[in-house]
Formats: sequence, structure tokens, C-alpha cells
Amino acid sequence: MKLRARGVSRREAAERVGAHPRTAQDWDWDIRKSNNSRIHPDGRRVNYTTGAVTMSDVIIPAPARPVSLKSLEKKLHPRLLSLSEHERIRDLRAAGQSMRAIGRALGRSASTISRELRSNSGSAGYHPYAAHRASAARRPRPKERKLLREGPLRDFVQDGLRRRWSPEQVCHALAKSHPDDQSMRVSVETIYQALHVQARGALRREVRAAVRTGRTRRRPRRDPGRRISRFNDPMVMIGSRPAEVADRVVPGHWEGDLLIGAHGRSAIATLVERTTRYTVLVHLPGGSRDAAAVRDGLVRAVRALPARLRGSLTWDQGAEMARHRQFTAATGMPVYFCDPASPWQRGSNENTNGLLRQYFPKGTDLSAHGPEHLDAVAGQLNQRPRRTLGWESPAERLALLLAV
Repeated sequence: MKLRARGVSRREAAERVGAHPRTAQDWDWDIRKSNNSRIHPDGRRVNYTTGAVTMSDVIIPAPARPVSLKSLEKKLHPRLLSLSEHERIRDLRAAGQSMRAIGRALGRSASTISRELRSNSGSAGYHPYAAHRASAARRPRPKERKLLREGPLRDFVQDGLRRRWSPEQVCHALAKSHPDDQSMRVSVETIYQALHVQARGALRREVRAAVRTGRTRRRPRRDPGRRISRFNDPMVMIGSRPAEVADRVVPGHWEGDLLIGAHGRSAIATLVERTTRYTVLVHLPGGSRDAAAVRDGLVRAVRALPARLRGSLTWDQGAEMARHRQFTAATGMPVYFCDPASPWQRGSNENTNGLLRQYFPKGTDLSAHGPEHLDAVAGQLNQRPRRTLGWESPAERLALLLAV
């Protein structure tokens, strides 16, 4: 600790005293080790043998740490106010600028400026250097958890959860019940963390009662941009689809999906041409939804189409299209995939699937319908006049386009 106080980096200090860098980090953060557990200053005990994470009723107070020069001069993330921004706030406020004007000058929201001035202003006005020092003191982790402290805030939250309120309902009830008391505020995330960090052993039953889903562990949420592809063959996303497809002027570009039967045990593949809304229903032997059966069914259906109608196919990211590369090789039709949870990107197909439920109700076995029946249903649908086609039918519009 003496080396760190003299400004020596953590790694260098650890090398000098012969300690592992992780151990040096624990010393920096005031984490104690006991019986293969790490005890954090906020009372959190992590047992690396059993994987249990528990909270002690007795909170170990974190010692007051002086703010080092290194912390004050550290390069900050753009979301945090820098010292120069603190100084500009003081100067602009002294010049009589409004909070919105200061926010525009700094590229910040007016609410950010309002909170900053409210937190760091005194009788002599705004204090930029004190504000910067206070910001540096708040940055170190770990922090003491709000709901570990005994008091009215914790009691209110516990009472709300016992009444089976959701964490969001508890947060809004706090603000409504204590509109002028900022100490009676807690975020939804803080409540969920307080619940799930204790979701071990004997506490599981209490957590299930407090959380409507009944889960005692949190599900990881991935950034959609970082999702791992479910296919071995890389997907070509809808953003790479040619502009002519979106314009619906050139025929031959299709949208597809599966119509699912009872208990997910049967399916029919549906194809809709984007320009004419012409529908093709693809029989899947036995209603099978596996990638090979879907590939073979789509290849048969597409090969029956005229060559000028084999433009492209847009599908969602269902596992049934895992063999999309083989489909493209057999038909010459590229496959474009929609973004996650974006059914509107193949809206014509979604609308058509809704119409098809008139013939294939939900909760029925779709494997009972043979190819002849599917062709008859598609024929009826393609003869229906459509408002979007000027009350022409898809069959009439397709025949007109093919005749040109």
C-alpha cells in the first residue's frame, strides 16, 4: 500500500513485493480473503468453491479513501463531465446563461446540467474543482449496495415485493409516496440485483415469490449486434438486399416463413411474391420443420417457377433455414435474413400467414394437409381481390407482369 500511495502502478507494486496482480487488485479494493471466499467492503461474500454469493447483514464499512492526483487527471469516458467542462459550466452560469444554453454549448442535455448545478452549488455559486473531486471520489468500485442498509427505503421495497409488486411498480410507488425525499429512490436494476445476488440456497423460495417469472437466475441479454450466428454458413442480412426489392417494382422477390401447427410438431412453408402478393404453399412431408426438409421443399417449389421469378428470398432467422447456402446453390436465389425480432421486414408474408389461419387454424395438425389441398388453398387466396393491388387479384397481377 505504501508503494501505491507513492504513485507506483498496481502491476509494478505487485512485482516488487512478489504478489499476484489479482491479489494486488484485492488490496486496492479492500477485499478480504477467508476460506476460499472474497469478502467485499459492502458485505458481499463470494464463495469460489460453491459459487454462492451471499450478503451479510452486517455491512463492513469501506474506509474513506483520499482522491489521488492520478484519479483527478485520469482521462474520462465521454459520457462523464471533464474538468474543463466543469469550468465552462461555472463561467457560462456566471454569465447568466440558462441550463439549456449551457447544455447546447457543451453538447449535453439540460437535465445533466441541472443535476450538476444542483449537486455542486453553494452560497458562493457553482464550484467546478470541488465538483470534479467529488466525481472522482464517486467513481471507484465496488459501491455499497443501497438495499443492504437498514432503513425506510429497504423496508418499503421489501413490503412492495411481499405484496407481489414488480420492481418497476415499487420504483414508481416510491416516487409517488415520497415526492420530495430523494433518499427514497431506487432504480429497477438495483432491486433486481438485490434479488438475484441472493438467489442461492434457502433464499430461492423468497425470490420466486418476489419475481413473477419465478426465475432465481437472470437471463443474459446480448447486444443484438454481438449475437452469435446460429448457422455455420454466414447470413446475408436484409441491409445488403438490392434497393429494387424494397421498391416492389421488379417481380420475382419473395418473402417466406413457416406456418406452425399444434405443439410445434407440424408446419407448412409459405412464400409470398412481394410485387403481386402471389402465394405459394410448400408441402413438408410429415410436417417436418428440420432444415433438410425445408430446403428440399423450397427447392421443389422454386424450380417450378419461371426463371424471371427467381429473384431473391427474404426469411427470418429461424433454424429451419440453416441450409440456406445449399438452397441458393440449387436454385440460384440468394437468401436475405431479417434483423432479430423484426417481422415487419417481411410484412407481406406476415399478413398472408394471418389470412391462411382461416384455412389452417392455430392448434391443428398441419401434416394432415396434402400437396393437392395446399395448392387449392393457394389458388383461392390468389384469386381474392386485394385493395393494395387496386382490387386486382394476385393471379391477375402476376399474369399481367409475365405478359410484358
